Amino acid sequence: MNFISKEIEDYVVSNSQAIPPYLDELERVTHMRTLAPQMLSGKLVGRLLSFISHLIKPMCIVEIGTFTGYSSLCLAEGLLPGGVLHTFEVNDELLPIIDTFHKKSPYHEKIKVHIGRGEELLPNMNIVPDLAFLDAGKMNYLEHYNIVLDKMNTGGIIVVDNVLWSGKVLEPATDEDTKSLQAFNDFISADARVIQVMLPIRDGLTLIRKTA
Repeated sequence: MNFISKEIEDYVVSNSQAIPPYLDELERVTHMRTLAPQMLSGKLVGRLLSFISHLIKPMCIVEIGTFTGYSSLCLAEGLLPGGVLHTFEVNDELLPIIDTFHKKSPYHEKIKVHIGRGEELLPNMNIVPDLAFLDAGKMNYLEHYNIVLDKMNTGGIIVVDNVLWSGKVLEPATDEDTKSLQAFNDFISADARVIQVMLPIRDGLTLIRKTA
C-alpha cells in the first residue's frame, strides 16, 4: 500500500535527485521476472536511502533482505572510499539479477552479497555497521534489529521497511507477520537505547538512531 497518492508520489520523485538509468532498468526487470515485484524498494524509498547514506557517509552498511538489489545500489551511493555494503539474501535464484545490475553500477566492488540468513551469518562477522537497512522476513525483524544494534557504535542508524504493513498494524492481527510487526513497533517505541521516527512513506519506514 502507498500512503500517498500515485500523483503525489510521482511529483515528489520528479522533484528529487535524478535516478540512475540502471535503477530504472532494474525496476522494469524486477516487474517482469519476479513473482512479488512490490517487494522492490522503489524510487522514493530508494532516493531516501541514498540521501541518508550520503548524510552518514558510512564505511560499513548492513542490509538484511537484498531481493533484486535495488536498495543495495541506493545505499551504496553514500559509502566512503574503501567502504563496504554487506547484504544478506536467502533466495539464491535472485543472484543473476543482483549480479547483473550491480555490475552495471559504479558500486559492484563495494557490495558483498551473502546468500543465507542474516541472523545466522551476521553474528559471526567482525564488522561495525554505521548504517543498516532491515527488509527481510517480518517475523525476524526483532532478532535482526538486536543483532545489528549490538554491533553498532553509538550514533549508528537503522532503517526498517514495511512497518505499516498495508495498514494492517492498526487492526487486530490475524496473521503472524502482522503480529510480529506490531510487537516490533511496540518494542522500538519503548527501547531506551534508541530514538526513532516512523514515516508514512510507501509501506512505512522507521528511522532509528542508537543513542546508548
